[in-house]
Amino acid sequence: MTSRRSPFLRALEVDDSLPIEPEAMRLWLADLERPTRWWLRPLLQGGLGALLHVIWFLKRLPLPQFRAHGLLQRLICWFCTHAVSPEANLLILRHFATESNVINFLVDNGEAADVAPLTLYPRCIRDMREASFVDHDQELFRAFAAMGHWRPRPAPLAPETLRWTHWRPIAMADLRVRRRRTQVLDFESAHGLFMCLFCLLLTREEYRDAINGFNLDQSLAIRIGQLIGDPGLAEMAYNKYPHYLVGPWNLSQRFLMHGFFTEHLYARLERLRQAATETETPLAARHPAGSESYTT
Repeated sequence: MTSRRSPFLRALEVDDSLPIEPEAMRLWLADLERPTRWWLRPLLQGGLGALLHVIWFLKRLPLPQFRAHGLLQRLICWFCTHAVSPEANLLILRHFATESNVINFLVDNGEAADVAPLTLYPRCIRDMREASFVDHDQELFRAFAAMGHWRPRPAPLAPETLRWTHWRPIAMADLRVRRRRTQVLDFESAHGLFMCLFCLLLTREEYRDAINGFNLDQSLAIRIGQLIGDPGLAEMAYNKYPHYLVGPWNLSQRFLMHGFFTEHLYARLERLRQAATETETPLAARHPAGSESYTT
């Protein structure tokens, strides 16, 4: 059956030049076809973008700071359950897992010892109240600080020596999102609503750090590129130079590009892991553990 999508979207359906998993691409293309993405999102970006900058300005004033992490998580989870499209919810759940895997890969293969791995792998919306959006940012910063100074590698590690101790491959069957008729909002429209809540219910430092954490994408890519012998990986990062702190301008695009790039890193590493597994399997099949040779 001929696809009803436009020629450009049909081209995206088959374009696998970037290592992004087909399931993630399928979800994204389905979310792009949500009507709200084309008529509601522009309105939200204008109105809520202005409101975000007002809240940002007020939070930067020398006034007492407050935060409400619990309320923030309850509001987001309620909104995801009742208003956000199933495809967008699955992409959000995937993002927790992809970023946790990418950071855990560095933890497993870095030189620093005793760095606690990330454990943020929610499987449903309810889990996101515990594996929270706030923790998602804070765990990234904790892991970077714990890994300490990064010493450039003179040579990449051999594929067979890479460690995958805390890597958890994403199985879409494990991610559960109950579908409701009210779930009509696309990913970008939902983010437009979330960003104002985040700015209001976090302290100014927490929010500033969260929206600048995207720029660690380049640092992640530099380190991973040195480990696997792919120095061009860092050039794929849209968010760069974390030393230059930015405000909420162009936040939606930077957030989306962070999500795309994290999917890119995950798929690149998952292919590497699967290739190493396929190389080891024939040897294990020829010489299974504990096997003995008998003659008759």
